[in-house]
Amino acid sequence: MIRICIADDHEILRQSMEQILLKTPDIRVVDQAGTGEMAIAKALENDYDLLLLGVSMSDWNGIEVLKTLKNMKPGLKVLILSMHGGDLYAVRALKAGASGYLTKDSTIDELVLAIRRIAQGKKYVSSSLAERLAFALGPDTDIPAHERLSDREYQVMVMIATGKNIKAIGHELSLSPKTITTHKKRILEKLNLNNIAELIRYILEHGLMQ
Repeated sequence: MIRICIADDHEILRQSMEQILLKTPDIRVVDQAGTGEMAIAKALENDYDLLLLGVSMSDWNGIEVLKTLKNMKPGLKVLILSMHGGDLYAVRALKAGASGYLTKDSTIDELVLAIRRIAQGKKYVSSSLAERLAFALGPDTDIPAHERLSDREYQVMVMIATGKNIKAIGHELSLSPKTITTHKKRILEKLNLNNIAELIRYILEHGLMQ
C-alpha cells in the first residue's frame, strides 16, 4: 500500500483527490495539510511513502517547503503538483529534490502512474516536459538571468507578469506590500532592468508567461 499525504491550500482539491484515489487499491491518502508549515510538521512526524505537494501554498512557497523537507528528511519522496506548466517551475522543483512534477490539469491516470513510479524509487515528469527538462537540467553554462532569482522572487515575477499589483500579490502570498516591493526591486536589479515595462518585455521574450 502506498501511503500518501496531500498538501495543498485548496481543501476542495485535497478532498476531491482523496475520493478519486480511493478507487485505486494500492494507494491511500492517509493525511492532509492545508499550509506549508503544516506539511513540514506532518512529514517530519509521520512516515509517508510520498508527499503530494502543491506549489502555491498560503504561507510558504511549495518549493521552499520542498527544500526544507529535503534538508530535514532527505529520504522523503515528493511529487509536486503545480498550476504552472512552464519548464522553469519543473526545473526548480527537480533541482530542489522533487521526485516528480505534474500540472493540475494532468489526467487521473497520469497522477496514479506518477505516484506508483515514484513509490518505486523512480522519477516522473510528463512526456511533454521530459525532453525539454533533459536540456534544461544540463550543465549550468550561460544560464539566463532569471535562473538566478530566488524561488520567492521568481514567484513574484510571474505574478507581476499576470498583471497583479503589489497589494494583490502581497495579499495572496501573506506578505506586506513593502516586502513585495523589495522583491520587485531585487528582481529588476538581478535582471538588469529599469522598470516593470522592461520586465514584462523580458518575461515575454523568454516565454515565462506559461
